[in-house]
Amino acid sequence: MSIVDNAVYRGGQRLASPASLEETYRLLARLQAEDPRCTEPGEHCVLAWIGLHQPSDDELDSLGEHFGLHALAMEDVRQAEQRPKLDRYGTTLFTVLRPAAYQDATETVDFGEIHIFTGPGFVITVRQSEHGRVGRVRSRVESDPLLLETGAEAVLYAVLDQTVDDYYPVVEGLENDIDEISDTLFSGSGDGAVSRRIYQLTREVSAFHRAVAPLELELRRFLEEFDGDGTTGELRHGLRDVLDHLILVNNKIEAFQSSLTNALMLDSTQLAARQNEAAIEQNEQMKRISSWAAILFAPSIIGSVYGMNFRYMPELSWVWGYPVALVLMLLTGVVLYTVFRYKRWL
Repeated sequence: MSIVDNAVYRGGQRLASPASLEETYRLLARLQAEDPRCTEPGEHCVLAWIGLHQPSDDELDSLGEHFGLHALAMEDVRQAEQRPKLDRYGTTLFTVLRPAAYQDATETVDFGEIHIFTGPGFVITVRQSEHGRVGRVRSRVESDPLLLETGAEAVLYAVLDQTVDDYYPVVEGLENDIDEISDTLFSGSGDGAVSRRIYQLTREVSAFHRAVAPLELELRRFLEEFDGDGTTGELRHGLRDVLDHLILVNNKIEAFQSSLTNALMLDSTQLAARQNEAAIEQNEQMKRISSWAAILFAPSIIGSVYGMNFRYMPELSWVWGYPVALVLMLLTGVVLYTVFRYKRWL
């Protein structure tokens, strides 16, 4: 069974924990029949909250048929990998959230996905991954009966609030990683590993931005609709607070993107400078090698002339020929050395 937790609430208190979907349907029908207020618009006397983790197609079909869930929303649940959004289908609101968790061991961000159906008297939460602490949200909501009594919107608010709160550790983790990169770059000890880390962080921040940015726009639009439907002011204040936190996270992400762009430019500049220094040093070495090769080559030319075994050669029978040849070799080397030193090749 993919049911993680299943409960029916009345007056903000857990009334029962059905073991199956069919039992939930029967209990809801009986409670609604016993209390005529449950059929009146705006009344939230009974609420069923069904929590699922990777449900089967049969379970989704059962939920869709009983609660009248829209086919397009059900298709999104089956396909997963959806962007954050809040879509209304009649009296049912379909919400997609992308919770995130920072992994210290690998210095990466893992993303999950939660689908939420909220309608008159029911909440269905579907987790597609291990991330997304819906169990903690349920405990929090159950500890506040006055909030839970306001209906399905209270559960949606609590899940939104928990998801956005969980973004803050991710922001802190990414901020620490970017600070480490900045320290490395400004210390002048950057290398190829820093470039790879900047690219990896850029991908992480971009994925984080895709998980957060659409939700801000969707929540703004939802609040505009929410303000006019007569819901409690406390719940509206809570949703606006979630939006404020979401804006702060988005601003941080945009700052991260700017910092990583600057870090990448600085790393490229430092890499070009290091390559230029290496080329200059290589050029200096080539000058030294060429200079010494020229100095050693000049005497070898003179020696090679006298090494030719011709019968008639100038200075062959001259007493001072050998010393003069040696002096000429030495003098040529000294002159070349002086010239190269003057040109700063040596």
